[in-house]
Amino acid sequence: MRLLLAGLLLITATIIPAAEPIRIACVGDSITAGYGLDQAEYYPSVLERLLAGKAVVTNAGRSGATLLKAGDSPYWVTGEFTAATDSKPQIVVIMLGSNDAKPQNWDQHKGEYAKDLAAMVDHFAQLPTRPAVWLCLPPPVIRDNFGIRGDVLKNEIAPLVAKVAKDKDARVIDVFTALVGHPEFFPDGVHPNAEGAALLAATVHAALTAPKQKQR
Repeated sequence: MRLLLAGLLLITATIIPAAEPIRIACVGDSITAGYGLDQAEYYPSVLERLLAGKAVVTNAGRSGATLLKAGDSPYWVTGEFTAATDSKPQIVVIMLGSNDAKPQNWDQHKGEYAKDLAAMVDHFAQLPTRPAVWLCLPPPVIRDNFGIRGDVLKNEIAPLVAKVAKDKDARVIDVFTALVGHPEFFPDGVHPNAEGAALLAATVHAALTAPKQKQR
């Protein structure tokens, strides 16, 4: 009887393949791209390791990119946008807004941000794979640099991200709260070092793997 049971288990394991890894696309700017870090330290790379073979993560970060279509470097026309779209994602994590806080982008086009973010959510949500879309509240700016203004990011852009998430029934990852208490992780005031990227990855990982009732 034991031999028969063992044989059935072996046959079952042979004919039923293991579940394929989930495909995740991380959409973002230089913080996602891994500015100043080694590839293994990029937050999408760390996230993939934390998921331990359960997911394949596409790093679709583009340095300098804006969410605004009328920004000085719109994400919409980049190869990374195409790569994220073509990756057949089942989960999309969007973290854009830092470069939108620059004067040349925000002061002229702030009224377009919510509309453009909603359009990006729709773009990914309507892909054939019907991915779950997560929006990150922008990470903190410890010290204004590169023209990126922390007050604009925190007080104007972050509330719009939260509103669009609510309107579009997208989920929110509060990256800001996770990182704001660690100024030592931001040597240039804007970009996280390896420790900051690891905490960012852990924050995203915790959100993606939390029980649904705890997800926002």
